[in-house]
Amino acid sequence: MPHILLLEDDETIAFGIERAMKKEGSTTVWCRTLKEAQSCLDEKTDLVLLDLNLPDGNGFSFCRQVKAFDVTLPVIFLTVRDDEKDIVRGLDMGADDYIVKPFLLSVLSSRIRAVLRRSSRTAEKGMLICGDISMDTEKLKAYIGTAEVVLTAGELRLLRVLLENKNQAITRNRLLELLWDADGNFVNDNTLTVTMKRLREKLGNPKQIQTLRGIGYRMEENAENG
Repeated sequence: MPHILLLEDDETIAFGIERAMKKEGSTTVWCRTLKEAQSCLDEKTDLVLLDLNLPDGNGFSFCRQVKAFDVTLPVIFLTVRDDEKDIVRGLDMGADDYIVKPFLLSVLSSRIRAVLRRSSRTAEKGMLICGDISMDTEKLKAYIGTAEVVLTAGELRLLRVLLENKNQAITRNRLLELLWDADGNFVNDNTLTVTMKRLREKLGNPKQIQTLRGIGYRMEENAENG
């Protein structure tokens, strides 16, 4: 699950962001001041959300500190300041996005997902993500949001293949080539059908897993669950 450091002094905005991120399966550490954020920034952080106007300074200075700590750590500014010079300054110092308040939480969530997809940090930590579905490839655990979903070894292998080939069509024959069982035995077509059915059921029949008739399957990033 992605770990997000939120630097925001407005309690109402911070509460809304925390709730939205929880639904996305992310863990949020909320800090009200630069001093708090400096103490919370660590190797677990996958993304930083920060305001520009803060009680003890401004977001630009913290952005510089973040990039000095790890130049690959993504940063998104959240601010009422919509001046072109501020936007350019923020992006030029390495920010990945600049969002002007007020904003829709759905838009913020979408932009965070886009930034995390581009980030090498989540991949390095063994996290595969598609919408609210994620998999920790190191611990071999799957999640919907923050809730763990218990899967069999075969279901985990199938989910991993789908996530690793996100937004790409995978033929049934290709899946059969990739999905060997734990003893190295070949998985037949019927086993694939049953495993896919059970995986979908355990994940709540997500729209992300799409059947391509006559071809195979695709894990679609932009599919929305109803």
